[in-house]
Amino acid sequence: MAQLICDDLALGYEGQEIISGLSFSVDSGDYLCILGENGSGKTTLMKTILGLHKPMKGKILTGDGLNRDEIGYLPQQNSIQKDFPASVKEIVVSGFQGRCGLRPFYNKEEKKQAEQNMQLMGISHLKKRCYRELSGGQQQRVLLARALCATRKMLLLDEPVAGLDPKATEEMYSLIQDLNKNHGITIIMISHDVKAALQYATKILHIGSEIFFGSRDEYLKNVNGRGES
Repeated sequence: MAQLICDDLALGYEGQEIISGLSFSVDSGDYLCILGENGSGKTTLMKTILGLHKPMKGKILTGDGLNRDEIGYLPQQNSIQKDFPASVKEIVVSGFQGRCGLRPFYNKEEKKQAEQNMQLMGISHLKKRCYRELSGGQQQRVLLARALCATRKMLLLDEPVAGLDPKATEEMYSLIQDLNKNHGITIIMISHDVKAALQYATKILHIGSEIFFGSRDEYLKNVNGRGES
């Protein structure tokens, strides 16, 4: 059963349509990479899935026990966010904010889960460090641990390796693959890295002047059939 269904979506902003006729579904355990040129609407699609934007047309449904507020999100960072003056532990546990309701504090179970997520991301030794003192790769691990506090089911990742050096990039892809394969977390990732997408993804969504949605093998056949590299 599908965890997420996007049906005949039209997306845009300020009344300007940038995508139309977009339909696809994501099943539990999928690893979907979203490809496309700059300005094709990849981030707009992700924010619409999260409920931060409204579709101009069509609908987004969740199923298989997934609620919209159970989707973890790792957005692209800007320079201000990279300089955030808080401890690693404070940032990670803040991933539970959406579940706290009117509670002004985090409970024992949430604090325990935050500790486990830091351990999973290999950053337990950094928990008292100031976030802005960390390397780019370490910061992304912190934000991924934070996103995991919001979900055990689905993660949306917007260019998670942008600006990272090759070693940190490889490590981040390895962590994401582990979450997908060994922890059963569905991954939806925006990427410009077609090579990595074809290495890790089970499904590809390419948006732009033409829309493609299908398996990795189907995508390769489609690209090769059009003579693209």
